[in-house]
Amino acid sequence: MMNKISRRSTFLSLLAVLGLSCPLGSALAQASNNAPFEMVVLFPAGSSADVGARILAEGMSKYLEQPVPVINKPGGGGAIGYKYVAAARPDGRTMVWNSNSISTTFHGGTMNIDYKAFEAVARATIEIPAVVVQASSPWKTMGELIDYARANPGKLKVGNSGTGSHTHMASTALFETVGAHSLDVPFNSSQVVTNLLGGHVDAIIQLPSAVAPHVRSGSLRVLGVLGSRRDPIFPDAPTAAELGLTVPAMDLWRGIGVPRGTPPATLARLEKAIQFALQRPEFISTGQKLGFVPAFLPSRDFAQLIAREDDLIARQMEQFGMKKKQ
Repeated sequence: MMNKISRRSTFLSLLAVLGLSCPLGSALAQASNNAPFEMVVLFPAGSSADVGARILAEGMSKYLEQPVPVINKPGGGGAIGYKYVAAARPDGRTMVWNSNSISTTFHGGTMNIDYKAFEAVARATIEIPAVVVQASSPWKTMGELIDYARANPGKLKVGNSGTGSHTHMASTALFETVGAHSLDVPFNSSQVVTNLLGGHVDAIIQLPSAVAPHVRSGSLRVLGVLGSRRDPIFPDAPTAAELGLTVPAMDLWRGIGVPRGTPPATLARLEKAIQFALQRPEFISTGQKLGFVPAFLPSRDFAQLIAREDDLIARQMEQFGMKKKQ
């Protein structure tokens, strides 16, 4: 009996020395909670998506009281970053700064995992694609540009950020819906604007952050936007719906996803961290400069949005001949 008591006392003393006065499972959970975070961005450092992610990560780190470093993993239309995060441990420590690209990349055949490989944490922002031409171009309105494309099938060269990208989808949706045929010219996202400025294409469909400096300088003109609302950075540019065009809204959302199987309590904590970050003046002012709008949506609603949009994107890509068989 004394030997048992002695052994128990020795064990408790050892726990005290090691700082393990709590149960072993709790200690391991605490160790997991102190593991480093990382936010994976699907674009190169310095891109507008990267800048927005870094401001979000900074705000989240203040709520979580731990650093949230950004890790850039560009390539494959997002496939490289998505696969990396999907394969990570589902503990909420590895996040992806995701977007509608989770659906366009999957249905375009670039990767074999879809949105179901992730838990939706929260939507953070919305960006609205803009229809942009050189300031010296003959087209002053989106209607004039469409009329030209209708009268000259295949002659209007329209640049986008790459085959299967969101801006490619937006461009195709615009011209297919209005019964006009344009010539799609895909580029890397960093090359789209320079090719318009150089006169190699007639127009581009691009996110506000890419064109805003050139619009302000007077070298580019925004004819309209392809979203559910006007963009605050281009408040005078009408939406397609305002012009009487039955073009589907092509809002680009961005948010945070984590590997499937991440515990609900962890999702809730990260969701609160995102909501906190979006309310900070630094995030709001960055959005005003770059053209993204804070648009918080909690985990459950965000998951439903992604599922709805995935079905819509699949049907659109099939209609436009962009969907690849899995």
